[in-house]
Amino acid sequence: MASTVRKLRVEVVEARDLLPKDGHGTSSPYVQVDFYGQRKKTQTRIRELNPTWNEVLDFNVGKPSSVFGDMLEVDVYHDKNYGPTRRNNFLGRIRLNSTQFVRKGEEALMYFPLERKSLFSWTQGDIGLRIYYDDEVAPPPSPPPPPVEEVKPEPPPPVEEVKPEPPPPAEPAPPPEDQPKPPDEAGKQVEPAPPANGDKPNEEPPADHQAQADAAAIAGPEAAPPVENAAPEVEKPTEEPQSETSLPTEESKDQVGQPPATESVQPGPEIQMMAASVSNPVPEVKFAGFNGPQPINMPFARKNFTTLDPTESMTIEQSSFDLVEKMHYLFVRVVKARSLPTNGNPVVEIAASGHHVRSKPARKTNLLEWDQTFAFLRDSQDSSSRLEVSVWDPPAPGDHGFLGGICFDVSEIPLRDPPDSPLAPQWYRLEEGGAHGGDLMLATWVGTQADEAFPDAWKTDTAGNVNSRAKVYQSPKLWYLRATVLEAQDILPLTASKEVSFQVRAQLGFQVSKTKVSFSRNGTPSWNEDLMFVAAEPFSDHLILTVENRQPKGAETIGVASITLTAIERRVDDRKVTSRWLNLEDTNGEKRAYKGRVQLRLCFDGGYHVMDEAAHVCSDFRPTARQLWKPPVGKVVLGIIGCKNLMPMKTINGKGSTDAYCVAKYGSKWVRTRTVCDSLDPKWNEQYTWRVYDPCTVLSVGVFDSWGVFETDGSKEATRPDFRIGKVRVRISTLQLGKVYRNMYPLFVLSNTGGKKMGEVEIAIKFVREAPTLDILHVYSQPLLPLMHHIKPLGMGQQEMLRNTAVKIVAAHLSRSEPPIRREVVLYMLDADSQAFSMRKVRVNWFRIINVIAGLVDIARWMHDTRLWKNPTATILVHALLVMLVWFPDLIVPTLAFYVFVIGSWNYRFRSRDPLPHFDPKISLVDVVDRDELDEEFDGVPSNRPNEMVRARYDKLRMIGARVQTALGDFATQGERVQALVTWRDPRASGVFVGLCFVVAMILYMVPSKMMAMALGFYYLRHPIFRDRMPSPALNFFRRLPSLSDRIM
Repeated sequence: MASTVRKLRVEVVEARDLLPKDGHGTSSPYVQVDFYGQRKKTQTRIRELNPTWNEVLDFNVGKPSSVFGDMLEVDVYHDKNYGPTRRNNFLGRIRLNSTQFVRKGEEALMYFPLERKSLFSWTQGDIGLRIYYDDEVAPPPSPPPPPVEEVKPEPPPPVEEVKPEPPPPAEPAPPPEDQPKPPDEAGKQVEPAPPANGDKPNEEPPADHQAQADAAAIAGPEAAPPVENAAPEVEKPTEEPQSETSLPTEESKDQVGQPPATESVQPGPEIQMMAASVSNPVPEVKFAGFNGPQPINMPFARKNFTTLDPTESMTIEQSSFDLVEKMHYLFVRVVKARSLPTNGNPVVEIAASGHHVRSKPARKTNLLEWDQTFAFLRDSQDSSSRLEVSVWDPPAPGDHGFLGGICFDVSEIPLRDPPDSPLAPQWYRLEEGGAHGGDLMLATWVGTQADEAFPDAWKTDTAGNVNSRAKVYQSPKLWYLRATVLEAQDILPLTASKEVSFQVRAQLGFQVSKTKVSFSRNGTPSWNEDLMFVAAEPFSDHLILTVENRQPKGAETIGVASITLTAIERRVDDRKVTSRWLNLEDTNGEKRAYKGRVQLRLCFDGGYHVMDEAAHVCSDFRPTARQLWKPPVGKVVLGIIGCKNLMPMKTINGKGSTDAYCVAKYGSKWVRTRTVCDSLDPKWNEQYTWRVYDPCTVLSVGVFDSWGVFETDGSKEATRPDFRIGKVRVRISTLQLGKVYRNMYPLFVLSNTGGKKMGEVEIAIKFVREAPTLDILHVYSQPLLPLMHHIKPLGMGQQEMLRNTAVKIVAAHLSRSEPPIRREVVLYMLDADSQAFSMRKVRVNWFRIINVIAGLVDIARWMHDTRLWKNPTATILVHALLVMLVWFPDLIVPTLAFYVFVIGSWNYRFRSRDPLPHFDPKISLVDVVDRDELDEEFDGVPSNRPNEMVRARYDKLRMIGARVQTALGDFATQGERVQALVTWRDPRASGVFVGLCFVVAMILYMVPSKMMAMALGFYYLRHPIFRDRMPSPALNFFRRLPSLSDRIM
């Protein structure tokens, strides 16, 4: 297999609004790019302030180096050869980190503002670049020259006759494209000379030398960087195909410019490498001597063993497991056997800790191979028991098939805890197997869930179920597809003599959108309307557009056009893309006839964040385009420990049972723990890590009951959905840096019968900082959503529709995984039904509003009590404060700020010291809600309840609507009365108000404002003996003003 060489391609497209530097109001710019010790230049564009280059510069990507950084520097200069200048004047530069670069196929044209080189530099303008990585096949190494001794001195004629064809000389591979030479004063290309200003000439390491130096570091393409939290690389044959579960994720491709290095392992002088299958998770190393546990003599008996599913495997991340408890397992790794007296495919049966398991049948190679690992949970690390390993031939009539076995004392089995080296398998002689015994290679040790062999091992708490594996998932990369329908031409229906209505119908998969109806007489309708879709990578669908003629009898199809998504341009800003014409064809006839054409402007908007969660519980706000991602500010570590006191979710054989598993979601990364079968107190003790780009995000953890254990039996229960047990949300911004939060959280489920506590889940979570504190605080000053959401905002209805579409795409993608995350699980984790109508939520939101304004209500009540002199001391102090603020108005703002500071400092003493906030049944009004309202909340649209119930709910909704109608009418009345003060609808009232305003203005002109403010303050705080119990004249005057309520029919 040919090795590949990583190339960084920088496509210099154009620049805009450059600074004139040649002394004649213009510039002759060229671009100089530096990366990894290499420098390349573009051609010079003569006298252009908006130059266009469209040149591609290639750079070799090497290993991480302390000499050459991973920064790409792009400088724009004015060429001194054009104009009276004596040096290459600086026009601007940009510096980019290699983590912002993407693979080929994901690149987009981006415009970067040119920056200054120093404080006294003067720059302006932008430069447009496309930057991406590309992998090229490395050129084969040159053959060595022939040995000198083979060339013997011969007479000239024989030498010429037998002279072999010389091999091609060893030359460095040429660069991908020739570099342009700097122009001279006459405009001709001459031999390149060293720049006069100290600039380095175009330098690039030789391609063959670079290929040999980087062959190990750049052996794989960008599609295979190390996955975050992934287990350490292990030695595998190169012909092993890459499985789907090992594909890279977006979370794990941040270090693009630093490909992982692969080093070959050189065996030591006394180490023998064993042959193994490609699924071996640990290198097989056998040391000289015998260092395994000694077998003991023990008679064997036939027992009832459970057959292991041959597809049992597991993908789980390797972690330090510092937030969870250690679970000790007895590991047994069965590798191979030799010299067995059988021609069949024997199986290995293991009995330990009260469990019995049978391996899959052996594979026949030179030896009999299994290469399987079994993990038996131990309740106590010091518990002593026997481990029995036996080999059996598939039972035949009249023959028990016993081939031999081994017994071990578990107390003598060694304890291994990573980072200890893996235990090497050993050959053991099988006992009691008859005259022709054989040998079995196995390894056994006591370890924890942090062991490298644990993910792929058969485990006792999962009962060997194939759907019980833990796995890390990745949401598909979602894009917004913007289709702008401009116009159509050459559309001539039969009824062209009169005005005809046209409409464009666009379909992408299950998504259908239509434009507004356009009327035209000449067959050239125009729309200029945007249609938005959600598309997921990889793009395999087609966008189908249908032009329809709207008629009273129905829509008539005029023509159909389609375009593949891979041909659509990507953009990261709001620049306009080039429009294109698509021919419309008649698909009904045998021949595809021309039916006109339609003009479109198509692009993938990478500057948006595709919402798949509710905005208030969103876990990620990054845009789709990777080029716009900011570096992470930290990471969050989640330890899923276990659950307690779970409710039985189903009945199996007359017994209540729960097969629980956890799903955690943050950003585009999902994790699923293994399913612990038939346990009301399951223990997982699994740990996962996510990168945090914005601390104001939410991590969600859900617990579910699985029916997947019955899928292997093909029973009807396999089609049942996984029941939800409960969910916990943790907002990252509420976590202190470096502090471990380990608590039990109640699990509540709300159904149409009411709320119910299903148990408790124990998790441990920690937020670790990876950026300076100032960078984390700077995130709080940035907008939540990317820039495109503010430049071209999406409507609330449109965004909710796109979110529902994104949820369906994510659910369909994850349900096709193995093991799948079912659709109902994804919908529950993403709160797909959060916008459904609920009378309970209406009350909850009303009480939330009351709670928010409760502080203002308390201030108003305190002012009223102070005004009524209920506390004379406080009223006197308020008078003094009034005098101080009136005579020293500069103290108003500092006083308010200091007052807020005192309140915040006082409340710090009473801050919540409870566990992290979670779902609160009291705030949610779960205990006091009416059952009928809950049934209405969980009723779908359209309703499937009886007509009488729907009629009763409708009448109740009409009563509530009447109250809301009255409140809105009162609010509108007060606003109309304010307008009536100066609109002269009531001439006497408007005359009194206008005249009073004139008098007040004259008084304020003559009387100092401080005196007036103090007089008004003392009048407002006057003693109750000077007050009248009747409403004030001003309030009476306002209430008598007219409104439009008397004109409403």
